[in-house]
Amino acid sequence: MIKNSEFKIILCFSLLFLISACKQSKNLFQENVNDWSSYGDANWLFSDNTLTGNIQNGEGYLITKQNYRDFELKLEFKPDSTINSGVFIRCNSENMNPKTCYELNIWDLHPDQTNRTGAIVAKANPLANVTTINQWNTYRILAKESQLKVWINDTLTIDAMDSFSATGYIGLQAKGNGKVSFRNIKITTLN
Repeated sequence: MIKNSEFKIILCFSLLFLISACKQSKNLFQENVNDWSSYGDANWLFSDNTLTGNIQNGEGYLITKQNYRDFELKLEFKPDSTINSGVFIRCNSENMNPKTCYELNIWDLHPDQTNRTGAIVAKANPLANVTTINQWNTYRILAKESQLKVWINDTLTIDAMDSFSATGYIGLQAKGNGKVSFRNIKITTLN
């Protein structure tokens, strides 16, 4: 017969197991890993656990091979003053653009400031302007069902409901001219 204290211990361990089974974290876009692909004009390089996209003209992308539904994505990014970059989520094809994905922009100097860094291009204007040029910054992206929440350097920039796409690929962009770096790219799936 199980005593009350033993039951509580078993229950606690069972709950911890269930919680850990529902949330699975992993690193994305790692060097020498075959779970993403690249296309376009950008030159992507890994050095010291940092992924850098260099481009002189055109656009280039890295994209996961796996689809993701509900997740929290955390990463660090460092854009120069000329790059047009972004983090794409829930892309329904490998043709990454604001019509097939949610594009979380990285471009402080965007000519249309409603699409500057922190915006979801063509879908949600940023709630706050955060300056990110030539420094390391954090992006935290929560996509759960139709809710999208985004923070840059712990400042909330997006809190929106949108049912455009519930699942899809995740991608990184280097467009135009310049350099952008990414590191510590981690995703936690939410089941």
